[in-house]
Amino acid sequence: MLNTIIHGDPTDQPPLLIAHGLYGSARNWGVIARRLSDERQVIAADMRNHAYSFWNDQHGYSELAQDLAEVIDSIGGAADVVGHSMGGKAAMVLALKHGNKVRKLVVADIAPVSYGHSQIKYIEAMRAVDMSHVERRSDAESQLADQGVEKALQSFFTQSLDVENKKWRLNLDVLAHEMPKIMGFPEVSGNWDGPTLFLSGAASDYVLPEYRDQIRQMFPAARFAKIPGAGHWLHAEKPREFEAAVRTFLNA
Repeated sequence: MLNTIIHGDPTDQPPLLIAHGLYGSARNWGVIARRLSDERQVIAADMRNHAYSFWNDQHGYSELAQDLAEVIDSIGGAADVVGHSMGGKAAMVLALKHGNKVRKLVVADIAPVSYGHSQIKYIEAMRAVDMSHVERRSDAESQLADQGVEKALQSFFTQSLDVENKKWRLNLDVLAHEMPKIMGFPEVSGNWDGPTLFLSGAASDYVLPEYRDQIRQMFPAARFAKIPGAGHWLHAEKPREFEAAVRTFLNA
């Protein structure tokens, strides 16, 4: 099963499962998870091929959704789910394929569509880090900077760096091979009519107005909200606003 970090104790509210995005980890969500755990137990998962979870050659959304379903089964069989980017796509497939396990769904800055861009350049940048010259995270950050990786992403990526063993806690080879699946979205029949919030960064172009018809076909109860001043990494850029929006939706 996926590695998880549990925040808080069970309450009379459904537990909340958080699924991070590509190159992320459960730890990235620590601040928001801890704050939301004042009302409900929060479980942040490391997705497969990331952080402390298992590595596997398959990294499609059916597999990622099944991983999340197994976590939900281990915490009582039903949960609210928040997923960002890759984790948001996995959460959508979870709802479409295992709808009885999901009570409410928050999809953070992603749509059920295939995207034309690729994240492969960041894998190449991480692969190019010379671990023989890495004694601390800042050493890797400076090498990433030399390759044009922006400051915020340098810090984000190096959270997945195992400095002591001089390796990445990311299965870069499989993530590179499976990138077409990660940037795409599988064909899934049917829909899920549970409460769904598509929460986007107002400065992001990941959830365009022309995607809304397709979203509503799959998620008829979908609602849409934007966080002003936030881009794709909305939970990191505007954590208080993100937390407030999620809390309001879950408690409505």
